[in-house]
Amino acid sequence: MAAVPNPVPALRAALLDWYDAHGRTLAWRAPPGSPRPHPYRVWLSEVMLQQTTTPHATPYFEAFTARWPTVTDLAAAGDSDVMAAWAGLGYYARARNLLACARAVVEDYGAVFPDTEAGLLALPGVGAYTAAAVAAIAFDRPANVVDGNVERVMARLFAVETPLPAAKPELKRLAATLIADDRPGDWPQALMDLGATVCRPGRPLCEACPLTRWCAGYASGHPERWPLKTKKAERPHRTGVAWVLRDDRGRVALVRRPDEGLLGGMTGLPTSEWSVGAAETPPPVVVDWREAGTIEHVFTHFSLTLTVRVAEGGGDFLWIDPEEALASLPTVFRKALERGLV
Repeated sequence: MAAVPNPVPALRAALLDWYDAHGRTLAWRAPPGSPRPHPYRVWLSEVMLQQTTTPHATPYFEAFTARWPTVTDLAAAGDSDVMAAWAGLGYYARARNLLACARAVVEDYGAVFPDTEAGLLALPGVGAYTAAAVAAIAFDRPANVVDGNVERVMARLFAVETPLPAAKPELKRLAATLIADDRPGDWPQALMDLGATVCRPGRPLCEACPLTRWCAGYASGHPERWPLKTKKAERPHRTGVAWVLRDDRGRVALVRRPDEGLLGGMTGLPTSEWSVGAAETPPPVVVDWREAGTIEHVFTHFSLTLTVRVAEGGGDFLWIDPEEALASLPTVFRKALERGLV
């Protein structure tokens, strides 16, 4: 009986050929066949892209690399400068980890990134996904790089019946079966691009996909059925108060938030705690607070309604011009300040 041919080489060749013709042009990427991008740029982009879309991350990446073009430049930057430049990207612990990692690369590795997954994993704030992505994309190492786009491709390619997030280990195992030594840096980018542009959520463009020959989801006639997902629990709701205080020069009072916790280390408006039935303890320098309305904001794990109160006064705060504050504050504080300035 003849042996069944291994489909992996043909599948890989089809996807890599598609990637050569249709791969995305991204600010941090080197085109197929060109020298690998610098590890600093790959690492920075991967940190920014965690929980952030490519269109949203791109201007931040361009601004960071213009201001801090090397890991040595970033390592020498002030904490407050980096946190302000990060404002609007969310998940602010990433900015603190970014600085810690840059400084470790400079101080412990002579400003040269380790070129293996194990070495990269030893850096502060670098997890398994980022280590695999940098090892593959920057250093051309065979590595299993699995993001949400790749999970979706695997779920449809193999018609995985386990719903997410429980399916994640199975999807990662299946992705590992397709790894080879041929073009290891281009392979994960090809999978990501396929998921982002063709094997999309909702309505995949199967007519443009190079993998339909091998895709169990396509063969079913209903590829949009995958990936299966466990119904999410309802997001909890919290409330709080934000105080917009202005001095006689029109400047806005800001405070630095504690290093630990949500938006840790960021500059923001004075606020109450964010909880169910949070108690109001306004800054003690003013009595005559006036209500300016409310704003809504959604974090990953809860939604928030902030009542905005405004007043004029002084005190021991960081005083900053409103336009400068609007350009540098995290989104939730920017919304509250915009409401308070109306």
